[in-house]
Amino acid sequence: MAGGALADEGALKRAHLYEHRITSYFIFACIVGSMGGSLFGYDLGVSGGVTSMDDFLKEFFPAIYKRKQMHLNETDYCKYDNQILTLFTSSLYFAGLISTFGASYVTRIYGRRGSILVGSVSFFLGGVINAAAKNILMLILGRIFLGIGIGFGNQAVPLYLSEMAPAKIRGTVNQLFQLTTCIGILVANLINYKTEQIHPWGWRLSLGLATVPALLMFFGGLVLPETPNSLVEQGKLEKAKAVLIKVRGTNNIEAEFQDLVEASEAARAVKNPFRNLLARRNRPQLVIGAIGLPAFQQLTGMNSFLFYAPVMFQSLGFGGSASLISSTITNAALVVAAIISMYSADKFGRRFLLLEASVEMFCYMVVVGVTLALKFGEGKELPKSLGLILVVLICLFVLAYGRSWGPMGWLVPSELFPLETRSAGQSVVVCVNLFFTALIAQCFLVSLCHLKYGIFLLFAGLIFGMGSFVYFLLPETKQVPIEEIYLLWRQHWLWKKYVEDCDENSNR
Repeated sequence: MAGGALADEGALKRAHLYEHRITSYFIFACIVGSMGGSLFGYDLGVSGGVTSMDDFLKEFFPAIYKRKQMHLNETDYCKYDNQILTLFTSSLYFAGLISTFGASYVTRIYGRRGSILVGSVSFFLGGVINAAAKNILMLILGRIFLGIGIGFGNQAVPLYLSEMAPAKIRGTVNQLFQLTTCIGILVANLINYKTEQIHPWGWRLSLGLATVPALLMFFGGLVLPETPNSLVEQGKLEKAKAVLIKVRGTNNIEAEFQDLVEASEAARAVKNPFRNLLARRNRPQLVIGAIGLPAFQQLTGMNSFLFYAPVMFQSLGFGGSASLISSTITNAALVVAAIISMYSADKFGRRFLLLEASVEMFCYMVVVGVTLALKFGEGKELPKSLGLILVVLICLFVLAYGRSWGPMGWLVPSELFPLETRSAGQSVVVCVNLFFTALIAQCFLVSLCHLKYGIFLLFAGLIFGMGSFVYFLLPETKQVPIEEIYLLWRQHWLWKKYVEDCDENSNR
């Protein structure tokens, strides 16, 4: 079953017996469950816009406001170089990083739905505190509550969607998380564009409206069904069978249900899932799913654009409103890319999307870096025509990322872990993701200041490395039942050495 060497391989190969129909109940559960992405997306979109608003800077960061207005004798790349300002953004992700371990316990013991509810309450409190903030301490405290909400939501929602989805459409369903994340980013940018014109409290409205997706997620979570996998894991077999019948739209669910029961039995034998994740037989999931993909998703440089798009465009010579419009355009491209990915993930496969996009993204980063090196620097203004070309290049980069590393960074890890380490594995995924998200958030502006155009060339080098990682180490998971993913490792040129060694030891 899910445990690889722990399971009866002969009993497991019955995916061809699985049946399903797309029912209204299934659609409802997936749409409501995916709302967790809107929390993550709204914060990604709102943070950069607020930190570029004059009213916000005057109240909390007057030195940066003066530097921005006076155009001191320093490179244009350094307008926003301030570690406290970046801490406003990154503190959320450090809080999410820590909270994800608590989320693992809640998700495993109380179900995916429980984590979704906890996350929505914490995110709501964070939105209220940020909107009412009177000093930097209140801002950071609000960000911590938001981070806890994102830690719980990002831990539970990808698992929820992957477990509810039939294998043949799991890629499409799981990417509802990415789609709602992208929609949240776009909505946040549109709100920032309007609230920037409301003086002096428009920034408060932008931060306070984070309570809206939190409320939607909370009330949706109250009516969500728990996943059959989680119910079986909790020992609620009859309820699990009833939910499986409703979400699959057929009474013929015995084959799939039996696989879930066997996976749960293997999972119960594991007393410490985090320690089990380090076992040799789980090395592929640890290296690829828990560490590699979530880290590389952030090291593409994409979230730097999402955090600081308005700030970055202002640094490149765009006006305040123009920078928000430019970042809104790029985020609209992200929504389009997410829709493309929902169609293509189960058609072309995960590997193809990751590899093809890596080539594109590498080329775009090199062109942007070289262009800035030649045309922009100390005291120079960026010609408008060249500025438009840069916006187009960044949009193309976003389109490539949004149909590949963005959604696949959540989809593929959620597919890889066996049930006995799934909650623990997803916690490590979120932890690694948020660690690198926080690292990029904290370091991007200072890196932009000191490395200048070199930051884009650095990201290009990282993208080349992560494309190579996928080419050599990641097998295709398209349309493979989630409880039979482990069979792929036995056919891989490298990972079979780890799995086969464990099989031999367990049979002695």
